[in-house]
Amino acid sequence: MSKKQKRQVSQRVASASSARPAPTSAAPSSFSRRTLGLTEFTPDYSHVISDLKRIGTLAGSIFVILIVLSFFLK
Repeated sequence: MSKKQKRQVSQRVASASSARPAPTSAAPSSFSRRTLGLTEFTPDYSHVISDLKRIGTLAGSIFVILIVLSFFLK
């Protein structure tokens, strides 16, 4: 597998955004973040967690059934 490379923000973009005067329009500040591509990524994995719990429960119950069956089949 190849190594992951971190993307570096150029100093020109960062200095240009800090050199700008404060916006006087009614636009929200998050809009300027989106234009630079600096929004946060917050994925929702609740469905994956519920599936993993279901798989774990099923695997555990099958394992217990196999142990109980091993006592009766000997």
